[in-house]
Amino acid sequence: MGKKRIIKKSGKGLDQGRKERALGKATKRHIERGVLHVEATFNNTKAVITDEKGNAVISSSAGALGFSGARKSTPYAAAKVGELLGEKGMMIGLKEATVIIRGVGAGRESVLRAFSGKGIQIKSIKDMTPVPHNGPRPPKARRI
Repeated sequence: MGKKRIIKKSGKGLDQGRKERALGKATKRHIERGVLHVEATFNNTKAVITDEKGNAVISSSAGALGFSGARKSTPYAAAKVGELLGEKGMMIGLKEATVIIRGVGAGRESVLRAFSGKGIQIKSIKDMTPVPHNGPRPPKARRI
């Protein structure tokens, strides 16, 4: 029948190898002011550092760090994303950043706290969570 394959799932937490690989990829750009975009959904937390024009420089997410399933949306996973972006930001010379937060997930504040804990000054914080004006179309009436 063939060889049996055994796949081990590592859903325990932060994958150290992925973090080292993410820190190893050093960008050649050097920016002092940037914008941190945080998207905190119910399923994941994504964060991107861009320059002032909006060009992406560094990005990371909880899924990219090795968190899987329900662990991706925890504040702990979001804090690890913030720490990683803070370290990479220091490597490229980032000194101050403005923050734009989108979404209503659990990692909204955790990313920000971990990011600012790395020594990068935060100028302003904007909450640009999209809010529907009317919402989706309601379900049609039940016929009994």
